[in-house]
Amino acid sequence: MGSSGGSNPGPISCGSWIRRPENVNLALIGRSRRPDSSPSTVEIFSFDPKVASLSSSPLTEFVFEECDGDLVSVAVHPSGDEIVCSTTQGGCKLLELCGQELNVKLLIKELPSLKDVGPQSCLTFSVDGSKLATGGVNGHLRILEWPSLRPILDEPNAHKSVRDMDFSLDSEFLASTSSDGSARVWKTDDGVPITTLTRNADEKIELCRFSKDGTKPFLFCTVQKGEKAVMAVWDISNWKRIGYKRLLRKPACIMSISRDGKYLALGSKDGDICVAEVKKMEVSHMSKRLHLGTSIKTLEFCPSERVILTSSVEWGALVTKLNVPADWKEWQIYVLLISLFLASAVVFYIFYENSDSFWQFPLGRDQPARPRFDSFVGDSQSQSADDPFGPVDM
Repeated sequence: MGSSGGSNPGPISCGSWIRRPENVNLALIGRSRRPDSSPSTVEIFSFDPKVASLSSSPLTEFVFEECDGDLVSVAVHPSGDEIVCSTTQGGCKLLELCGQELNVKLLIKELPSLKDVGPQSCLTFSVDGSKLATGGVNGHLRILEWPSLRPILDEPNAHKSVRDMDFSLDSEFLASTSSDGSARVWKTDDGVPITTLTRNADEKIELCRFSKDGTKPFLFCTVQKGEKAVMAVWDISNWKRIGYKRLLRKPACIMSISRDGKYLALGSKDGDICVAEVKKMEVSHMSKRLHLGTSIKTLEFCPSERVILTSSVEWGALVTKLNVPADWKEWQIYVLLISLFLASAVVFYIFYENSDSFWQFPLGRDQPARPRFDSFVGDSQSQSADDPFGPVDM
């Protein structure tokens, strides 16, 4: 089940979730110039988790200058306060999201070192927010410290054209793929290339995402071999390819992984999405013809709910609730722990009442029964009555 956000019919070029410090999830929708020559915009919508839908109108909006051209890509900082945008003619710009809860506004700031870099097909922050990577349409790859923008990697010939990229969970590695089917891995502390992923001559590596569950050090990549599309897996401890799985069973144009690393999503060029459980590498949710007949531009998991944000030029933005098992809520965990404690207390009481001591099983018939507790109390009281001396305070 999906629901659309926004009433503006302009073409959507990109989108993302924004996780605010108040645990409020907002949705960013980026629109390119419309046929009437209106400039590109960034719109922020509220999200209602109870009905899994976006607000009908944006909370705030930022309008780019006409000279900036079309909006190409965006990246939201993990703090939820900063948004980097790439345009076709105006380079990269920084938008600051200010305000509390649903009373927010966008303020623009310049990024001098990224002003004339050209359109960036990919923008992404590291998981810890300390680094920003930019991948140009012209193949120029950059890794920058954030927010100082000190360059760590500045490689003009990294790829023919950057197709996709992703940081590892510990922010130690950056994987990047190219329009020519190659893929490389870089160290993010010094920008040194580590390896080029192996592939056959007839294979193209297109999309990439690192595992994010903290237990499986893998790199997932979509590989196209003729008409056959598979999800291949590399072990990042030695960068060897260890296997593959067919999930979407058609060419994918976009990939995403959930914040907790439990689910992996793929979007097709004709509007289908599939969501797979990483642990089993089996499809858990499939939405066919979600964006009928058009390529999916945005595919991103909500930070705290099992819903996914998608967008396309033809059908706009949709929020879809996933048909996957519900996660345990915090209050449910507490209830379970309290129940287990009470159950343990009852078992202990029953064991105590029917055993000779805490460490022994019930006595046999020919052994004397365990004295009752009240007999000890009675003996103690009678002894204290006969004893002229009171208890000694040690």
